[in-house]
Amino acid sequence: MTYMDEVDTQRAGMQETDIHETSTQEQVKDYYGKELSGSDDLKTDACCTLDDMPKHLKPIMAKIHPEVSSKYYGCGLVAPELLEGMRILDLGSGSGQDCYVLSALVGESGEVVGVDMTDEQLDVANKHIDYHREAFGFSKPNVHFIKGYIEKLDELNLEDESFDIIVSNCVINLSPDKQAVLAQAYRLLKPGGELYFSDVYADRRVPAELMADPILYGECLSGALYWNDFIQLAKQAGFADPRLVEDRPLGIDNAEVQKKIGHINFYSATYRLFKLAELESGREDYGQSVTYKGTVPNNGCSFELDKQSTMPKNKAVPVCGNTYHILKGSRFSEHFEFSGSFDQHQGIFKQGDNLLPFTEDKKQSGGCC
Repeated sequence: MTYMDEVDTQRAGMQETDIHETSTQEQVKDYYGKELSGSDDLKTDACCTLDDMPKHLKPIMAKIHPEVSSKYYGCGLVAPELLEGMRILDLGSGSGQDCYVLSALVGESGEVVGVDMTDEQLDVANKHIDYHREAFGFSKPNVHFIKGYIEKLDELNLEDESFDIIVSNCVINLSPDKQAVLAQAYRLLKPGGELYFSDVYADRRVPAELMADPILYGECLSGALYWNDFIQLAKQAGFADPRLVEDRPLGIDNAEVQKKIGHINFYSATYRLFKLAELESGREDYGQSVTYKGTVPNNGCSFELDKQSTMPKNKAVPVCGNTYHILKGSRFSEHFEFSGSFDQHQGIFKQGDNLLPFTEDKKQSGGCC
């Protein structure tokens, strides 16, 4: 094969990939823009209810416009701690519910930018900007929406390292190029910033024939990543140590859908990924500890960084080197006291394992994602 033959083959492959991506995106836009009239039309219990919300968020949720809430298709809660004054990007912002909740939390000194590709959803979101500005008592809007694809954020004139936090709610699984989404998120985050998002994951790789099913894909099932593949993609994008915050088994009450997916188990889960160059691929032990001051709002008694890392107030807690870096190199730094250094390595930090990280008990009724 000549050099030009190789070039032609590569171009053909790229064109085929572009066609597949476009087809998938159009399929998703039709499902969420035309097929579904509201969250009640979904065939899984992925969406959260108000009862799943922390108490401090319920008054904010009560101010969200009913049309915005009725078009909400998220699978978790994307409101991490310490948001006042932050600049936040929401990937796949839909009707705008998460953006509006976050806009209340960042306050007038913060900003929230929502990106979505579906005209019908953007119409709903844009229609209620002034409604929520008045509801939250702001003198001017602190949220705006952009039409675009989350795989192609580089086409939206968003500056590198310009966001403190990036969130997403049950959307990345719908993307045909998840690696591109993670890479773009890493590019846009400030050093020490985080990607905090809820999504759907599978306990094994989903067969290709199921991925071609438009209903399964639109329901956030057949596009879901096998959880360990997600971990590897995140690390390749630069997020060295993905942290699982919370999770729950996904309930599927539709008999036809259940028959199609067979023995595959799906989970709704929230991860947080920090952009910190110092993080190692493994959680190593350097004999360090941190003490939580109890000063993060709504977290007076303890602070939970992730599912395996809870720090009670005023108690020194042993941590791995990565947790030390995450707390010290992020917006959480002033809320902790730090003890130890990286002078002496003591081996692997004994915490967790490589088994399925999610809770398997489907009777569990904890908070969403």
